Amino acid sequence: MTKEKHEIKAEIRTVLGRRVKHLRKAGLVPATIYGHKFESLSIQFNGLELQKIYDKVGESGLIELLVGSDKYNILFRNPQYSPVESEIVHIDCYKVNLKEKISAFIPIELIGEAPAVKDGNTLVSITDEIEVEALPTELPEKIEIDISILTEVDQMITVEDIKLGDKVTILTPIDQAIVKVEEPRAEEVIEEVTEPVEVPAMNQKTEEEKAAAEAEKAKEEE
Repeated sequence: MTKEKHEIKAEIRTVLGRRVKHLRKAGLVPATIYGHKFESLSIQFNGLELQKIYDKVGESGLIELLVGSDKYNILFRNPQYSPVESEIVHIDCYKVNLKEKISAFIPIELIGEAPAVKDGNTLVSITDEIEVEALPTELPEKIEIDISILTEVDQMITVEDIKLGDKVTILTPIDQAIVKVEEPRAEEVIEEVTEPVEVPAMNQKTEEEKAAAEAEKAKEEE
């Protein structure tokens, strides 16, 4: 199956430091392009266009980024959100080499219906992403897990059950559970709902990501 091509435009960003708040008021989102042996570049996106494409591809979809006459193959990384409106206020763009394998966390999407749940049991989702390694063009944007095979209590689906072909290597341990069927609890515990905070979507960062984040923070403190 041919992957959908994703493309987005951005502009060079000259506004740095704390003044980026003026960009956000104008509907723009500051960003940084970084990568191996690549000097980081400050850019800005149209906020609506960025949110639209990010909702489609997340942090695993390959994107062609157009900045003037230049083109970059990138993956989105480490989006930061407004604690009030839950909108993206900053994002990193990781420039990739299409001929070099990279690792990425791929979201899991559960499909189908579990017969065991129809019988009154509870479906427990244990993890919603797994780490894989592949060429950027071979990275799946999501992994679909069919839960219709779950017919009894205590049945589970693990990473070992996921088949992605020879071009993608799964890095998450094979015994990691994805989803499990449990007996219904006597009492449901209502979890406290907290307000969203401005943190990266993923805690796993490479050294390049850490360096880019520290450089951006230093600019904003100027």
